[in-house]
Amino acid sequence: MNPAFPQIRLAVALAFFANGIVMGAWAPQIPALMERLEVSESRLGLLILVFGLGALVAMPWCGGLIARHGSRRPLAGFAILLPFALPAVVLAPGFASAAVAMFCFGAVIGGMDVAMNANAVAVERRLDRAIMSSSHGFWSLGGFAGAAAGGALLQAHGALAQALVVAVVSTAVVVAMLAWALSDRPQVQGEKPSARWPLTPLPYLLGLAALFGMIPEGAVLDWAALYLQRELGSSVSAASLAYAGFSGAMALMRFSGDAIRNRFGAVATMRVSCVIAGLGLVGAGLAPAASLSIAFFALAGLGIANVVPIAFSAAGNQPGLAPGVGMSVATTMGYSGILVAPSAIGFIGERTGFAPIFVALALVLFLLAGLARMVATADRQGNGE
Repeated sequence: MNPAFPQIRLAVALAFFANGIVMGAWAPQIPALMERLEVSESRLGLLILVFGLGALVAMPWCGGLIARHGSRRPLAGFAILLPFALPAVVLAPGFASAAVAMFCFGAVIGGMDVAMNANAVAVERRLDRAIMSSSHGFWSLGGFAGAAAGGALLQAHGALAQALVVAVVSTAVVVAMLAWALSDRPQVQGEKPSARWPLTPLPYLLGLAALFGMIPEGAVLDWAALYLQRELGSSVSAASLAYAGFSGAMALMRFSGDAIRNRFGAVATMRVSCVIAGLGLVGAGLAPAASLSIAFFALAGLGIANVVPIAFSAAGNQPGLAPGVGMSVATTMGYSGILVAPSAIGFIGERTGFAPIFVALALVLFLLAGLARMVATADRQGNGE
């Protein structure tokens, strides 16, 4: 194996880790921003929506850039901007300037998301093995580090100091990443791929697969604790274990997922993952006690872990389609659902309770298990970039 291969693999891990650190550090900044700008929950919700809109604008644009230039140059461009994103939000003096900063923040995060996933696909081809699940595991690891250390820094030294420390750390990670990142070609198998959004249905079906993996994750994040408190009578501390168990199991499986996929293939891994995730959500929704529901949420995390990474690998390996274009379809569809799903789930759950929602999401995952053949292109590696 070429000596450079471990370095390009490390570069992908660093890209995901840097993106995760900044996003994790943003989470404890939200209450501080609300207090500093003296805005209501609804106006804060608008700022978060603007963040999402920035990401949705940047993702298709980044896909076109990758189709023309390969993934390394767009990844470098967005990664260089990454350390400035959080300080820009913290330094915004008012609501209007904060909205502009949030839009740019979302654009940087979203564009880098497409580019780093496309670069991961290129590295998978060069190495002829799966790395996508563990790459997303490094994002989760970065998010955990950013949230834990960032929260402590913010409490001890304030919002601006926290943002500047995160900027310095993310800069160091980005510099190391850029030194080793794979410089891939935009061509696919010697043919110039289309940079336009595809007319065939498969990339959009893979976008739906990513969406079906992201919505349950968002549902557990936003509503599992409330479900355990209101419907199963758990304490606040016990309710917090629902997402902790889910996310911990998901991170653990993401670092194991590549070996499983390399052994059994993308289709079998996707099918079994969806079944396990669905059984976990059914169990969580029907459990008579909070402790049992928490255990089932952890089981769901084990299953959900590999759904999105496999969908992204498949989207980036569509024949005749530039990896960045396929990736931008999957990421845009997946993340656009995350913007709408939390509020929709809350609206429905207020009227029906959350147990039926978790069961309904399980049925969607069972459907996806039946359609797992569509991710077969995730195993299209070894093209020799």
